[in-house]
Amino acid sequence: MKPDVEPFLNVSKSVTGRTWIDRLDPVASRMSGAIAQQTGLSEILARIVAARGVPVEEAERFVAPAIRDLMPDPSSLMDMDGLAERLADAARRGETIGFFGDYDVDGACSVALMSRYFSQLGIRVITHIPDRIFEGYGPNIEAMDRLIAQGATLIVTLDCGTTSHEPIVHARARGADVLVIDHHLAGDTLPPAGAIVNPNRKDDISQMGYLCAAGVSFMVLVAVNRLLRGERAVPDLMALLDIVAMATVCDVVPLVGLNRAFVVRGLEVLRQGGNAGLRALAIAARAGGPIGTYHLGYLLGPRINAGGRIGDAGLGAKLLATEDEHEALSIAAKLDELNAERQRIEAEAVEQACATAEMEIGEGEGPPVLVAASPEWHPGIVGLVAARLRERFERPSFAVALRPDGSGTGSGRSMPGVDLGAAVIAAVRDNIIVKGGGHAMAAGVTIGAGQIGAFRNYLSDALEASVREARKSRAVKIDAALTARAASADFVHDVERAGPFGAGNPTPIFAFPAHQVRFADVVGAGGHVRLTLASGDGANIKAIAFRAAGTPLGDALLKARDTGRLHVCGALNINHWQGRETAQLRIIDAAIP
Repeated sequence: MKPDVEPFLNVSKSVTGRTWIDRLDPVASRMSGAIAQQTGLSEILARIVAARGVPVEEAERFVAPAIRDLMPDPSSLMDMDGLAERLADAARRGETIGFFGDYDVDGACSVALMSRYFSQLGIRVITHIPDRIFEGYGPNIEAMDRLIAQGATLIVTLDCGTTSHEPIVHARARGADVLVIDHHLAGDTLPPAGAIVNPNRKDDISQMGYLCAAGVSFMVLVAVNRLLRGERAVPDLMALLDIVAMATVCDVVPLVGLNRAFVVRGLEVLRQGGNAGLRALAIAARAGGPIGTYHLGYLLGPRINAGGRIGDAGLGAKLLATEDEHEALSIAAKLDELNAERQRIEAEAVEQACATAEMEIGEGEGPPVLVAASPEWHPGIVGLVAARLRERFERPSFAVALRPDGSGTGSGRSMPGVDLGAAVIAAVRDNIIVKGGGHAMAAGVTIGAGQIGAFRNYLSDALEASVREARKSRAVKIDAALTARAASADFVHDVERAGPFGAGNPTPIFAFPAHQVRFADVVGAGGHVRLTLASGDGANIKAIAFRAAGTPLGDALLKARDTGRLHVCGALNINHWQGRETAQLRIIDAAIP
């Protein structure tokens, strides 16, 4: 495709087949100049802020987001007042509350958040995280019965429940009240819960649909605090923001608006070390340096998830809720072991899935959506397999773990501009699959025997146009060109003021023109390519291309070592080693000058 704008560094086709373009269009470029002049932000920081569509008058608040400025009235969410009043009433009467959460990080964080809050009020809480394999996603009748048998008169579903009609009807028939706190896409009809707070229900006009479940839960607690303040001492909600930050990063919701403020403030709380579980998990994960979004998303989060994937699904929530340091260290060590086992079985499944996908795609464009399935895959790792397929083949992907009878459970990952959750909900409505739900970027499904082929065809037909459009915009957007000498630790710290980066606030990408590739080699079980880049003035910067071995990018980097120069682009971060800070580059693409 011929680019509409002049390619950055004249790279119209990189080693991965992509065009490089300047992230700043002419309007944003003019805006960056105004931001730098009127705010005192550095030129590079002003460029980054302007490229993300931030106007001059909001630039300073963007680099220093405050919850008090961005938090709306919780009552703006549909059903909030009724739900908060029911929770406050349960606290006043000393009821036992049962919390039912999803088995991912967001679910675990939501359960821990609620458990810590109501336990601090002196309320007895009981929790349940379903087993991914034996119970599946969302509330089920047996779990509802167990919570009621343990004394719960009020059951709150967290990060689930919006489509759980039958279990909620059953629990209410047994005499328990049920509340739903969720953020997943809702269907046309809602279950008969006492109240459903979900910014993605169709009649909600709060415009808070970008929150994860823990973010919605935090807003619920703000509303509950408002009701209970004056009657009794209430917990310090700001001290719980480390849990909200964890969920916000790991659920890959857009890091915009209130979400950015949650993560910025939550990281400050986390670094103070008040949560015994997070402190122990950082030790188990061998997380070096100040905890940031990278640690949450790639070190701590996967370990929380490991319990729900291949072990005890309740371990993550229990870890985050405990005040006992010895218990925290024990649980963290167990989660670390489970994560290592998860990595092993994931690597085997990914290798098989990629081989199958390569045969399906062949030499052509291939299908717009990949749906891979195998009876050999553990149901707990299909989401990770789907993520690797999406990453490698740049299209929405599903991975399904099949049972002996041909039915199965699967998970999908999408790409920006392609609403996977809506397509799955439509597939359920049209009786293509048994069960499913999710949001734009991720979805889960339950598939009946013989339904794989129909599901694959349905998704391809439904999403072909949006995938084609999304793939047109797969150009690498460059924020600025740098040299190895300019990429100092101080420079990275200045850039990080525009963070946290992630979905909705893309990580800045810098191009290093015509740098020498030195000391390139393959390291680690994941096939990472590690190297040193040298600029013409003799300065060096350490760099790594994750999982690049055997790919066009990895091949180009290894071929260029000590023989030539490459344009290289990627994201900068800080490496902490023996008390020193140095900048390092995570390479995402390269081009021949």
